[in-house]
Amino acid sequence: MKIIVCKDSNEVAKKAYEVMKDVVVNKPNAVLGLATGSSPIGLYNEMIADYKAGNVSYKDVSSFNLDEYVGIPKDHPESYETFMHKQLFDHIDINPANTHLPYGDTQADCDAYEKAMSDVSVDIQVLGIGRNGHIGFNEPGTSFDSLTHIVDLQEKTIEDNARFFDGNMDLVPKKAITMGIATIMKAKKILLVATGEGKADAVAAMKNGPITEDMPASILQKHDDCVVFVDEAAASKL
Repeated sequence: MKIIVCKDSNEVAKKAYEVMKDVVVNKPNAVLGLATGSSPIGLYNEMIADYKAGNVSYKDVSSFNLDEYVGIPKDHPESYETFMHKQLFDHIDINPANTHLPYGDTQADCDAYEKAMSDVSVDIQVLGIGRNGHIGFNEPGTSFDSLTHIVDLQEKTIEDNARFFDGNMDLVPKKAITMGIATIMKAKKILLVATGEGKADAVAAMKNGPITEDMPASILQKHDDCVVFVDEAAASKL
């Protein structure tokens, strides 16, 4: 695991984009694993700006997203489908038919998404990290062998996501469908971004703590090509 400490969130986004651009330029039909939440927005803004400058194209790229809430429609304002269109897809030349997000609430839905991903090889997987160390929606205690599955969200995760639902925890979905940890680990390269003091404990445990299912992100210590960009606040406990 390679950790690069940046001055602030703007530098994190720019440095992370350099890694993403290198993948896309060298492999125009790359398969991107994408994430939602506040962490990757800066990266996506850099992707959009460079596309609009005419420096990169996503017309032959395909994408697979990490996760989605269970129990809300795809067109809900806070669905991850809506998020991806608003924050990235609607602003670049990616073919909508080549974008994939998990959706549903049954094991069959999970198996179908896992099967779709087994037919490709993800070239670069974007990740954030939760305050409790989750990657995707793989909460503490999730098996490192897990594939795409339905998960009950822990209270800390629901609390963190309430800001997207007018601060009301009751409105936050209580379940999600997510790539499993084993699914994530199949990616050729992992690009994790984390900013803010609130992520400092999780970043430190991910990098320096024992590899344990109580800290899901700690498994990234075993990945052959994992690069992490953090700002000074998120790196403050390393």
